[in-house]
Amino acid sequence: MTDLERAKSLLSENSLAFCRGEFCLTRQGSGIRPLAELLLEKAPLQDCSAADKIVGRAAALLFALAGVREVYAGVLSAGGAEVLASAGIPIRWGQKVPFIVNRRGDGPCPMEQTVAGTDDPQTALLLLRDKLGL
Repeated sequence: MTDLERAKSLLSENSLAFCRGEFCLTRQGSGIRPLAELLLEKAPLQDCSAADKIVGRAAALLFALAGVREVYAGVLSAGGAEVLASAGIPIRWGQKVPFIVNRRGDGPCPMEQTVAGTDDPQTALLLLRDKLGL
C-alpha cells in the first residue's frame, strides 16, 4: 500500500492524515483547525502524503507550506486544485466542486474568504491563525 493509500484509508476515522514510510500522523476535528494547529506545532509533515476530507484554497496553501509530497481530497475545490498545481503537488480527489461552502450551505467558506487575498502560504497560515484564534 502506498503512503497516499494509507493516509486515505485513515480518513474513515479521522479528518486528516499524513503518512511517510512507517510514520503516520492523524487528527480529528472540523474545518481547517487541525491542519493549522499541526503547522503551528511544527509537526514533521515534509515529504508526507496527506489525505483530508475537504481541501479548498486555504487547506491547499497550508499543504504547500507543509511541504507535502501529494494530497488526496475527499472534496476538492477548483481553488484548491489551482494552488496545489501551482506548488507542483500532485492531487487526487473523490469529488471536485467550484468552491467550498460554509456550514450553513448558503455561501463560501469563511476560511476561503480569509485567504482570498494571498497566494503566499506563510501569510495564509498567519491569517488563518488569527481568524481561528490560535
